[in-house]
Amino acid sequence: MGISIWQLLILLAVVILIFGTKKLKNVGGDLGSAIKGFKSAVKEGDAADENKQEKVAQDSAESENTESVKKEDKV
Repeated sequence: MGISIWQLLILLAVVILIFGTKKLKNVGGDLGSAIKGFKSAVKEGDAADENKQEKVAQDSAESENTESVKKEDKV
């Protein structure tokens, strides 16, 4: 009881008749550029997160070094 190939073809023909090929092409191009922009933003966000994690790790390592130096000074 699924959708057959003929029903999909009829649906495609109706959509093309209603919107026309130019609008469908423009919508496809806009959708493609939106997906590209989203993927690049996700990659930039991941890179920023990695940089933050590295900075936090470096800061914690530096603070540990500073604390050990302070302890040595007190002794």
